[in-house]
Amino acid sequence: MQALPKGTEIRGKWNGKTYRLERLLGLGANGQVYLAAAGNRVSCAIKLGLEAAELQGEVNILASLDHFEKGRAPFLLDVDDAEVNGRQIPFYAMKYVPGVPLKEYLKRHGSHWIGVVGYRLLERLAQLHEAGWVFGDVKSDNVLVGDYGRVELVDYGGASAIGRSVRQFTEIYDRGYWSAGSRTADPGYDLFAVGVLWLHALDGKRLVQLSRTLIPQNRHPRELMKLVKSNPRLMPLESWMEKAFAGRFASARESGREWREALREAQKPKAGDDRVPGWMAGLLGAAIVLSTTLAAIWLLQ
Repeated sequence: MQALPKGTEIRGKWNGKTYRLERLLGLGANGQVYLAAAGNRVSCAIKLGLEAAELQGEVNILASLDHFEKGRAPFLLDVDDAEVNGRQIPFYAMKYVPGVPLKEYLKRHGSHWIGVVGYRLLERLAQLHEAGWVFGDVKSDNVLVGDYGRVELVDYGGASAIGRSVRQFTEIYDRGYWSAGSRTADPGYDLFAVGVLWLHALDGKRLVQLSRTLIPQNRHPRELMKLVKSNPRLMPLESWMEKAFAGRFASARESGREWREALREAQKPKAGDDRVPGWMAGLLGAAIVLSTTLAAIWLLQ
């Protein structure tokens, strides 16, 4: 299906709601996502699906999360069919998540945001896991970061029920690709991908080169750890990364706690060194300053 022009109206066949498409947000293997307006204001994102069964799977996941995470505004807003260019197309409307991919956010705002963004990403994954799902396709494009490091996952097409096979993944983030475990959906699968995510965000050139030059028999987490140990921005997280690559975290909640501890330790002056690198000092300092306006002191949670 070709991208639809700005101003195209989508009217639900069953619920009767009308949406005006404002611009294309993304193209995926199983559909298209648009920023949309309902009435006179931009209020949501619309995903037009190619296959009803695949789209239904995403709807089920989002509905499950809305039920599990009570007390917050629902993510899923509407589910319906619409006639588009003579074809009946399934779609759903969801809360619009403003933000940019994680790698782009760090490029714009600096790597010192790794502390805040990393913790919030792990919290988001913990909520998903506790609802019975593994995200599966963790990568920069699917982790949107908004103002003050707010994090949201997008594109649930690869999410899988815990215990099932991972439905969709990106090779370089896949633990099976690195001979680090199976493609069975469990929390460790997502946490491995989070480790690769930080390598890709902060040392992407070397990571991609490594993946292209290693023969399959030599792909192993130890090769990833060589990159971590030689990158000054990642060295403070060496212990966390090693556990993520080895699958030794019991849960995303546990990994979040250890993430905070690793960053606390990174801030402590070493013997004979009364100066902390500026980027490291800013890791949690930014969160503390922002907390006065956001009432979200994540370090003290």
